[in-house]
Parts: sequence; structure tokens; C-alpha cells
Amino acid sequence: MNSFSLKEKMKFSLLLLLLSVNFVAFNQSTEKCASHKAILYQETLTPGYKELVNTEFEIAKSALRPKANDLYTIPVVVHIVYNTANQNIADSVILNQITVLNNDYQRMNEDTVNMRADFDIVKGDPNIQFVLAQIDPAGNTTTGITRTATSSATFGSINFLLGDFSDLEKVKSTADGGSDPWDQSRYLNIWVCNMEVFNTPALLGYATPPTGLPNWPPGSNLGLSDGVVIQYQAFGANNPNTLDLGQGALTVKGRTLSHEVGHYLGLRHIWGDGNCAEEDGIDDTPNADAQSNQDCDATKNSCVDNIYGVDLPDMIENFMDYSDETCQNSFTQGQVDLMRGVLENQRIDLIQNNPASLEEMQFEASIYPNPTSSELKVKVKTGDVDELLLLDATGKHVNSHPIKNATTLISLIDLEGGIYFIHFLKNGKRQSVQKVMKL
Repeated sequence: MNSFSLKEKMKFSLLLLLLSVNFVAFNQSTEKCASHKAILYQETLTPGYKELVNTEFEIAKSALRPKANDLYTIPVVVHIVYNTANQNIADSVILNQITVLNNDYQRMNEDTVNMRADFDIVKGDPNIQFVLAQIDPAGNTTTGITRTATSSATFGSINFLLGDFSDLEKVKSTADGGSDPWDQSRYLNIWVCNMEVFNTPALLGYATPPTGLPNWPPGSNLGLSDGVVIQYQAFGANNPNTLDLGQGALTVKGRTLSHEVGHYLGLRHIWGDGNCAEEDGIDDTPNADAQSNQDCDATKNSCVDNIYGVDLPDMIENFMDYSDETCQNSFTQGQVDLMRGVLENQRIDLIQNNPASLEEMQFEASIYPNPTSSELKVKVKTGDVDELLLLDATGKHVNSHPIKNATTLISLIDLEGGIYFIHFLKNGKRQSVQKVMKL
């Protein structure tokens, strides 16, 4: 029978102790965003990846060129991968999340008024919209939503605690119980799934930043496949599933996806994944000594910096911080320039001559006055559409209007002020979506 020396027993006991500490720490703290760790994981699989990410980040900044602030449209496919009925979130939650994303990336979110005046000198509007794809990779019409039942209770595992994303990445592969991505150069792929370990979410989301490498095929062993992954309870502001990380229910406003899409479009955490000596590569984001910790502490000014001659406080309002979702509401102009630079360079196939959003690009409509306090006049080319649907910001149907003339009147008098969406239908199929505001 084998026996252990005292020294070996001590080593084994120490290993068990370290594992126990890891488990306790994990049960008390959930990774809000693992994109930085994902880069480090990919580095272990493809040496030089981290340097390439850094290089591409600098290329994106230096390649910016003066352009009109045109509205960029990104087609999205949402892959719902579920093991239980509550994980199979409803279309209304998906539509709500797309609305949140559009509001945040067009500075139409109502809580922009909560941004402190200190940051008026740096605030920016990305002017980017996200639409559920209407055409799939085979050229067929689609809702932009896929649903996959899986036998995997969770894609989370203790391997993630050791920096290994291989189990998490299985959600992106049909062969591994997940859902294969659509053409990753033409669609923003978003996977919504369960990543719990010991019945607690291991992380809320992670995303792949743009690089010069080709997109990885599904189920490959090259590491991270392009796109975004979100914990199902953190998706959408009207999600009926409670997000509890062990200290009570959290307020969910759909900002986890706004944060992760920022990574997908080239942004780093606002604190540069370090301290006051670290930079996120954006000149107008205030330095911070590590991230906020799920709070909205407006008293912090943890680092001395000089932005347009001002030492700005920590920007808990920034979508790329770790602050609570209730205080996140803005990007800076430097972050906007970087993301638009990425769309004009590394991810240009998302927006240029993209068949996935061709129907959106071809359709034209005139809506005025917008915003309005009373009535909208909607003018479309006769024959393009036959019905208008009005939905509120949560995706709830408000009313519908058959098209009888070139100009249709829509009354908003009895509606509460806020953001609404007009869906243009032809033979029951959506042709376009336009955003309007009731004053």
C-alpha cells in the first residue's frame, strides 16, 4: 500500500486548503465580466494573442478618419440555449434587451440625465443601432432568434476559476450541446445560457475583442469563438428570472450586454484592468484605482488625472465600469471614436454591404415631427408596407395602424413620455423598425 511522507501530506493539505479558499471566494463573489480573463486564456492557447489585441486596439485608434456620424446598423442573432423552461427566455425579453442596447448606443436612454455635469466635456453618442437579423446565412427570412434545448445543466465549471474557458465555449458549438454561430463576420452572435457553478452564476458575461485573426469556426479547439455570451438572468430589463449572486436580488437593466458589446467593439474596462498606473487606451476616460464594486459611489476620485485641464472623479456612469447597472448611462467621446473606428476597420463587414441587414438598408420611411408631444405623421412609399405596429420600450404592443394612404397619422397624446418603436410590416413580415420619442 502506498504511503505519504509528512512533507507530501503537508503539500496535499495545503492544496486542499487553497482549493477550499477558492470555492469559498467563488461562492461569495461572481465575475461580472470575464473578457479580460478570456484574452489571457486565449494567450495560453495562441501565444501572441494578447499582443495582437493590443496592436489591433492601437490600429483602431490610429486608423480613425473624419466621417459623418452616420447611423451604423449591426445585424444580431440571439442564440437561446436552455436546459430548463425558465432559461428559455421569451421573445419579449429579447426585444426589450435589443431596445436597451439601442437606447444605450444612441444616447436615448432616459437615465442620461443622471450623468454628473463633470462629464459633460467628455460625453459621446455612438449612434449605433442593433437589429435582429431578418435574413439568415442561407438567405432565408428569420426572426434573428435561435432556440436550442441542451442536456447541459450549465456551461459553467470550476475550470473557469482556473482561467480555462473551454467548458464555457461549448455553448457556441452544436456538437457540444450549444448552438453554432452564424457567419461571425456578418452577424453579432449573442449566446444566452446558464453559466452557474454550485447554483451561483460563475460570471455574468464575456466577449471577444476585435483582432486581425480570422473568426474561429464552431467547435474548433482554437479557443474563443467570436461573439458575446450572457448569463440568462442578466439579459433584458424585463427578465422574470431573479439575479442573485448570494447577497440578495440585483437590479437588472440589461446593461451587462451593453458592457460586453463595448468589449466586442474594442473597448477595455475603464480602469484598464489595473490601477492608477494603468490605462484603457482612451484619452478622455478618467483614471481609476481598480474597478467599482457593484456600487454607485459618486464620492470616489481615486486617481489624479488631467482631462481637458480637469481632474475628473471616477466615472461610475460609464458602461465599461463595474458599477451597478442603475448608475451606468454613458460612453465618452473617445470610446465612441474607438468603437466607430473598429466598425470602419476591423469589423467593417458588419456594416458594409451586409446581406444580413440588406432589407433594413433598402427600406425608407419619413417620421415627423420626432420627438413629439401629440401626433406623428408617418410617410412611406405606397406598396412598401401594409401595416404599422407601435411598441413601447419594453416590447409591449401599444396599437397597430393599417396603411391606407401614403401618410398615416399616429396619436401619442394618451401615452406616457418616453421611447417607442414603430415596426413596419409587409404581409406580416417586419421590413424596418424606427425609434420615436414622446415628450
